[in-house]
Amino acid sequence: MPQREVITEDGLRIHVTVRGRDDAPVNVLLSHCWTAEESDWHYQVTDLLDRYGPDIRLITWDHRGHGRSDRAPEPACTIPHLARDLGLVVDTWATDGPLVLAGHSVGGMTLTAIPEERPDLVPRIAGALFVSTSCGDLSKVTLGLPAATGPVLPFLLANRSRILSRSRRERFPVIERQIAKRFLFGRPARPRDVGLVVDQLIHAWPETMSGFFRDMMAHDRVGNLSAFDDVPTTVLVGSRDLLTPPEHAAKIAEGIRGARLLVAPDAGHYLPFERRELVTDELVALVDRALADAGTEQDPRTGRHRAEA
Repeated sequence: MPQREVITEDGLRIHVTVRGRDDAPVNVLLSHCWTAEESDWHYQVTDLLDRYGPDIRLITWDHRGHGRSDRAPEPACTIPHLARDLGLVVDTWATDGPLVLAGHSVGGMTLTAIPEERPDLVPRIAGALFVSTSCGDLSKVTLGLPAATGPVLPFLLANRSRILSRSRRERFPVIERQIAKRFLFGRPARPRDVGLVVDQLIHAWPETMSGFFRDMMAHDRVGNLSAFDDVPTTVLVGSRDLLTPPEHAAKIAEGIRGARLLVAPDAGHYLPFERRELVTDELVALVDRALADAGTEQDPRTGRHRAEA
């Protein structure tokens, strides 16, 4: 698997994985969830590779302060930083072709910041998938708890990360497991998926938890949504999503002319895991449309995409 990197404007190393031909006609970039890393999209990566092979440029990366990317100081854990990092990934590793962008949770918030941070990329966007995300008013979300209780959870996790060693939290992930099962997943929740999310929470840096949480509470980019008008756009949300509830998805869909809104019954916040087929199918629809608009056709013998004669 081709492992790459970029160095951000403030000197952080961002881990990037690039798949596909250097001359692929369409780029697909998958922006992951807060406290996760690029494996947030592992089901969709597998599905897209099975369908397209090297005929799309498929790019995933670990956000600053996540996964194999560098630890970030708390003031640098912001959505504008993520949008500029995404732009740098595009500049460095994407082909000259159009962009299909998908964002889960803070990854979707990153997409909403592109019009202000990297407006030059907007004309290249050929498809957008917003998954379990928001354009603002997150400070009103209570996770179904008393209003004063919900905001405590990220700081509880951050303090556990500061006080307890990673090995101890790996041995006794009681709090992380309870949070994952209670707040992040709907029904049904596969144990292997819950286990992966628990592992991601254990490995998240305290600055990542508290810094991005504070920035998300101030997140307000509803005014940027019109930049996606007439871009093929789908907004997905689980009916049981406690972090970015269905009304947040509806607000995104209402703000983008022509956007489609799909609500997955009983699903929680982790739609790329919980509803693999739904997320993959919507991505495929966007990619197929972008490939058609880019002037490619599918070879009936090989199933591969090639330039039209």
